[in-house]
Amino acid sequence: MNKAEVLKEIIEQRRSIFPKDYAETEISQEILDEILNSVTFAPNHKRTKPWRFKIFKGEGKAKLAFEMQEIYKSTQAPQVFLEKKYQDIGFKINKADVVISIVVNYSGMVPEWEEIAAVSMAVQNMYLTCTANGVGCYWSSPKLVDHLKDSLTIEENQKCLGLFYMGNLD
Repeated sequence: MNKAEVLKEIIEQRRSIFPKDYAETEISQEILDEILNSVTFAPNHKRTKPWRFKIFKGEGKAKLAFEMQEIYKSTQAPQVFLEKKYQDIGFKINKADVVISIVVNYSGMVPEWEEIAAVSMAVQNMYLTCTANGVGCYWSSPKLVDHLKDSLTIEENQKCLGLFYMGNLD
C-alpha cells in the first residue's frame, strides 16, 4: 500500500470512540508521546502554536473526575439534577486511560478563529495518530469545562475548548 492509500484508510477509519468501549489497558508511553508529538505538525499562522494541553492520568484523572462531578452538582438546580449524568461524568473520565484538556491560547497576533482552527487541526492530528495506533478517542466539549479555569490555570487570553478522552481498544 502506498502512502496515499494508507492515509486515506486512516482518515476513513477515524471515529469518535467513547470510554465505554475502551480496554482496561494503559496506552504505552511511546504511543502517547507519538500522539502528543503529532500536535506539533498542525498548521498555525505566524507559528503561534496556540494549543495548550494538560494530561490527566492516574490520580490526577481521578481528581478531574471528582471536580467535574462537583461542578455539575453545583451548577444544576435540584429539580434538573440527574444522578445518572453525575455518575456518567465520573465513569467516562475514570474509564479513559488518558484525558487531555484542550485549551486555546489567543496570541493577539492573528484572528481568534485562526487560533481555534489551529487547535482543531492539532486535535485532528491526535485523532489520526490515535486511529493509526488502535487507540480510541473523542473530543468532548461540555459546558462544564468553562468552570475549570482555576484548576487548569487558564489565563485571561485562554479558553478551554473541551476534553480529549483516550483509551486502548480490544
